[in-house]
Amino acid sequence: MDVREYVLSAGRAVLDMVEREWQPLSSGELEQRLDQAVEEVLEAELIAKLKSQPPAALYVQLLQSQANVQTQVLPTASSPPEEETPEPREPLETVDSPAVKHIADLLQSSKSRTRMAGRARLSLSHTVLLSLTLLTERVSYRSVSRRFHLEKGNIHRIFFSFCERVNMLEETLIRWPVGAEAAETLVPLYSPEKEQKQQGVPRVLGVLGHTRIPIRLPIGKHDVESSVPEVKRMKKEAHPDSWLNLQLICDPKGRFLHCKISKGSDVDRGGALRDKLKQHPELMPSDCCLVARAGHPLTAQVLTPYSGSLGPREELFNKTLEEHFHILDQAVANLRARFQRLRYLDIGNYDRARAVVLTACVLHNVFLDMGQVVRGDVEKEEAITREEEGEVDDEGVRRRDAIADLLFKNFDSGST
Repeated sequence: MDVREYVLSAGRAVLDMVEREWQPLSSGELEQRLDQAVEEVLEAELIAKLKSQPPAALYVQLLQSQANVQTQVLPTASSPPEEETPEPREPLETVDSPAVKHIADLLQSSKSRTRMAGRARLSLSHTVLLSLTLLTERVSYRSVSRRFHLEKGNIHRIFFSFCERVNMLEETLIRWPVGAEAAETLVPLYSPEKEQKQQGVPRVLGVLGHTRIPIRLPIGKHDVESSVPEVKRMKKEAHPDSWLNLQLICDPKGRFLHCKISKGSDVDRGGALRDKLKQHPELMPSDCCLVARAGHPLTAQVLTPYSGSLGPREELFNKTLEEHFHILDQAVANLRARFQRLRYLDIGNYDRARAVVLTACVLHNVFLDMGQVVRGDVEKEEAITREEEGEVDDEGVRRRDAIADLLFKNFDSGST
């Protein structure tokens, strides 16, 4: 009884500390933290006892502790049903699958030699498989705990340690093409290509766009003084911090060339990228450009559609850009189709939610390089075109008008 009271008291103290450091957390995450704290306290108590006992009693105590750990991991009939979707009959990946081996090799050869978190001894391949399971399937930690025979606290630490390691590969796997690589990436703004080169119409390096990743709204973001009507209003008008902004640039194959993740309250829509391109003009040769939907800045490097009252010339230009926008829409759909966890991240901590999203974006390129594509259905919200035009500069306006004139001239001469 004394040991149990000591454990409960220590557990409550650790829980209070966790709440101060990690709030807001969901009840499930708090439960995982408490499991971890209790486990560590029990281990410390056990070690203290073992030091004071003879070898024979030491062996008995070790056997009992191992039996207790196994009892905690094995599922019982009294366990509550899972809230998440049931496990598939066959896993999407296995420890011997090419994708798991390739990702494990990337982590093994990376510059970081940081040891994976999690006190349980788990091979790197099993660590990758466990983490891919959490990313690609909408299953709970408890379900994964039963599948891999690990405590939930260990799974939590292993997964986020995996995300940290993958995040360190961002510069290697999500990179801006330069030189010969950029030349291979460029595609015609419109067909035929020969006319483009003769007429000076730029080629497209990539498609710029954004999407939103819903996350759990931190408790501190709720207005505690809200009345019932205000709560109803919040359900209709989502709080900006209930999602992450994911800004992407993808090439014609759907590979990500640029990735920026920010809080939902961040209203920047490509402004930082515009400034970077102006400061480093070598990133965008004069004969190429990016294309983006309205709402993004219009510059000499980034072309956006016309808005407002449109004539035949403007409509042709917008239609030409729209053909490229579908590439990004499909890439985002594929990202969500493979990594089901991105449909809703039950994480209230921004840094951890960001790490998970970045991990998915990096692995998206890894799977794409391997030729493994999961094709998703483009959601309507992904294809919505913003009516308002973003910031414009004079050079961008002049270049867009000149390109629109060339497109319309070539189209008119071709039709006649």
